[in-house]
Amino acid sequence: MTDPNKPDQELSGDDWSEALAAQADADAAGTTDDSSADDPWAEALAQQAGAETTAGDSVQSAGEQVFRPLDAAADKRPPRDLEMVMDIPVKFTVELGRTRITIKQLLELTQGSVVELDGLAGEPMDILINGYLIAQGEVVVVEDRYGIRITEIITPSERVQKLNR
Repeated sequence: MTDPNKPDQELSGDDWSEALAAQADADAAGTTDDSSADDPWAEALAQQAGAETTAGDSVQSAGEQVFRPLDAAADKRPPRDLEMVMDIPVKFTVELGRTRITIKQLLELTQGSVVELDGLAGEPMDILINGYLIAQGEVVVVEDRYGIRITEIITPSERVQKLNR
């Protein structure tokens, strides 16, 4: 076996045992040699131990800076400017009704087939934004074009009830 620092010299088992014994003696005496003084792990552990004992309060103050406490002053701030979200596109969908069919029935559909929906004539239609029910309305025709007149805005509690049907 060779020493990586001295490739031209062979190490014997005695050299290893001498080195291990010297290290054990140094550990027992609490002294270190020059090689352990250059050990970055020992330095880092010593710094960490010193920092934990002297700077325990600085950790709390850093947390307080990051997570500001909620107080009455936070409510007095001006409302956030919503201009940056005004140009974000959303998917607006009006749903006439729904139905469930089998794959066999789906394959039997041809031009002119009629599919019965669960919505009734005159019943308000669901208005969805990005797939979430937000309102109901009725169909209107303006100059040969369809439109929807919003008749009711759905509250969050009503949305939950609509999901159950």
